[in-house]
Amino acid sequence: MGLITGLLTLPLAPVRGTVWLAERIEEQALNELYGESAIRQSLHELEAARDAGELDDEEIEAAQNELFERLMAIRGYGEDAHGNIE
Repeated sequence: MGLITGLLTLPLAPVRGTVWLAERIEEQALNELYGESAIRQSLHELEAARDAGELDDEEIEAAQNELFERLMAIRGYGEDAHGNIE
């Protein structure tokens, strides 16, 4: 970026900073939602809930299926962009 361009776009610096921060927050949220370690942690929490009797088998199975689907999506298994099973 040249000196003139830098000076002319200086008033936009707070907006660029806000956009950059929003992108980092989105990236972190996606990592927490779709990261393998987060999914493994959720599976451990489900097992603990089962052991404690907090959830019944149907609820556990539904939650596990959702977590396994997310894990397969991370690893590239399952459906392609058109909804076709690979």
